[in-house]
Amino acid sequence: MYRSLKSDAIFRTGEVLNNRIAERFPGSGLSRVSQDLLAIAGETTLQIEILKKPHWPIRIAVLFALLLGLGAFGLFLYSYHGSLGGENVSDLLQGLEAAINVAIFLSIAVFFLITVEVRLKRNRALKSLNELRSIAHVIDLHQMNKDPEYLVSPMSKTLSSPVRTMTRFELARYLDYCSELLSITSKVAALYVQSLNDGQVMSAVDDIQDLTIGLSAKIWQKIVILDTLALHRESLEK
Repeated sequence: MYRSLKSDAIFRTGEVLNNRIAERFPGSGLSRVSQDLLAIAGETTLQIEILKKPHWPIRIAVLFALLLGLGAFGLFLYSYHGSLGGENVSDLLQGLEAAINVAIFLSIAVFFLITVEVRLKRNRALKSLNELRSIAHVIDLHQMNKDPEYLVSPMSKTLSSPVRTMTRFELARYLDYCSELLSITSKVAALYVQSLNDGQVMSAVDDIQDLTIGLSAKIWQKIVILDTLALHRESLEK
């Protein structure tokens, strides 16, 4: 069944891409970024397994706190049984008010304790998602100065222009690798949505997906320019 993302399949895809980049551009900065992304993908696989499992120490502590709170509330009601059942209206109202205040406080405490595990898992997921967001920006930095214009006007460079030695084919492959790295970054982020049904996590994943889609769109504009240049040269050679 192909209804969910598989972390091991994403890792294998990233591993193959990492090998392709290392073989095509050995020792390059993009190769090191690919290795970092692959390491994050591997850590994510372990992270997902942790997030799926219940945190029993927290659940036991929460259950103990709930029982303790309910016991304290029961003792409180018992201590006011005379006022609640008495004929003094003032004492009755005071007892009811105190009981309501304790019930509200206990309800807030119960809600806080129940959501402890969810909040801990959410914080762990958001921390990992921030790493993925950062690496997406790092990938964008590596393709930023890979401008196909120098293939058209190689003599327009200045003293501060970066050294560009890639051929049209190498530049196209480099940009394509950047786009694939961004795609894997997005898929690794999406794994957290499958394992943690949390609004903040879903919002963070959506932001990463929007970011990677936008960055990939810029890259593919450059690839289209390279393809146009290739078609133009072929037409001139005929």
